[in-house]
Amino acid sequence: MDYEFLIRDLNINKSQKAIGTDKGLAKIGDGIVNLAYSIAKSIVLTRNNINNNVSRTGLKVSKKILANSLKNANMKDFAKTRADAHDLADTVEALVAYVWLKNQISLHDIIEFLSSNLTGNLTIRSEEIINATEAFTKLLIKIKPLLYQT
Repeated sequence: MDYEFLIRDLNINKSQKAIGTDKGLAKIGDGIVNLAYSIAKSIVLTRNNINNNVSRTGLKVSKKILANSLKNANMKDFAKTRADAHDLADTVEALVAYVWLKNQISLHDIIEFLSSNLTGNLTIRSEEIINATEAFTKLLIKIKPLLYQT
């Protein structure tokens, strides 16, 4: 099904801030980002498990990871002025939702991209934060050109 009707109003007068600060998009993106990351992390944990045990996780992506990823990708122009970490994380979620709703990236593509870019020991929280930030930074850099396509 085509979901582009949900963003048609944003496409008319599309601006970076309008897309990145849309609260509805952020709520949709929250689900997409957390689902994709949970599955990607589960893939990596299972792949790296020396006992060949399947590992499933349902953790949410922290706002710190998403906020730092947005900064690292030089995409703060999409966020509101004087945005805090929560606002920046919402911007990431809105951007992911936007390209997904435009059928420019699939959930499968996001999962595959994150799982192939997640490295290191994800069972150590400090290492996970560093590596997840890098994976989300790369994802944002990948989708950035899609935000300017009609």
